[in-house]
Amino acid sequence: MKDLVIINPFCPEENKKERLENIIRYSTEGCSCRLLTTVEEVETADLRNKRILFTISLGKSGINLSWYSIMKYFRLNHEALEGSVGGVILDGNCEFYTKSTGRSLVFTANKAGCTFPGRPLVEGTRTLKNYNIQAQNLHTDNIGAYMAAGRALVNNILNYEPVKKANPKVLVLHSSNSRTSNTLALWNMVRKHLPECEIKEISLRNGQIMDCRGCSYETCRHFGEEEGCFYGGAITEKVYPAILESDALVMVCPNYNDAVGANLTAFVNRMTALFTTHRFYDKSLFGIIVSGYSGGDIVAEQLISGLNMNKTFALPGKFAILETANDAGAIPGDAEVEVRAEAFAANMRKHLLAAGKGD
Repeated sequence: MKDLVIINPFCPEENKKERLENIIRYSTEGCSCRLLTTVEEVETADLRNKRILFTISLGKSGINLSWYSIMKYFRLNHEALEGSVGGVILDGNCEFYTKSTGRSLVFTANKAGCTFPGRPLVEGTRTLKNYNIQAQNLHTDNIGAYMAAGRALVNNILNYEPVKKANPKVLVLHSSNSRTSNTLALWNMVRKHLPECEIKEISLRNGQIMDCRGCSYETCRHFGEEEGCFYGGAITEKVYPAILESDALVMVCPNYNDAVGANLTAFVNRMTALFTTHRFYDKSLFGIIVSGYSGGDIVAEQLISGLNMNKTFALPGKFAILETANDAGAIPGDAEVEVRAEAFAANMRKHLLAAGKGD
């Protein structure tokens, strides 16, 4: 069994961390673990090519000051977690902050090279009401479901291996105008460096893309069993089959008001029907993100929460390329962006191509 590194930022308040310590102990039973609690220990450790469990006690405020010091180190050292595979357990003493902290943690660690399998976040709110359904399904109480989720996460971290192929199938989704979009121009810069990949592009720009209507679980599952959805249309006729055939999904996302665009958001929401009968742990997620001003990290975190944390797509290290372009046509011809696009394509190839193909 692979060794596990636990990054558990120091918490001085004993009453805040008891439940977290219990789930860590239960989740890692039988594992050989190394515990790091301070930024000094993290800075002196070689955390490349490791299996890592991030565990943080957030308390009522949602703030752990020791974690901020460690996060600062990772944000300044973009190779610190290269080749590693990680997961996250966050324990709080209110109903908020666990998901937002988890998104920023995963985004930060991912930029430092850490890969996250599908569903990498286990979060315990104060009441644990977020485990009501899981507890029913497992015929246990909410704390039992919480503990079970932690153990499953550790197993996923230790056993994760990326699916690599000689000619991976890559699905690209966008809703942009091909004549004016800087984001599509950036994707085209990346695409030309992926000769081994079988690439399929689907535009969600034309036609009416209906958002999720919130069907009952039974209705949603009924349509999902037929690989369909209540609204039908391009999502079920084109996108669902392409998702099932693909090895990787590339989301081409201009930053609209610090958010993923409406049509792509509708796609993420409509994935619920397919998700009732399929899981996507063996498929990788990549993002192409261009902002007019700032906020690309917010869009990236939305992709992480929507498709990695909720819909189980794997998040390869450095999954997204983020650029800023104010004027139409600013990306094409930018030599510095071209260099970064080629490097991003090389990273995609490293994660997707079978041995000997990505050199």
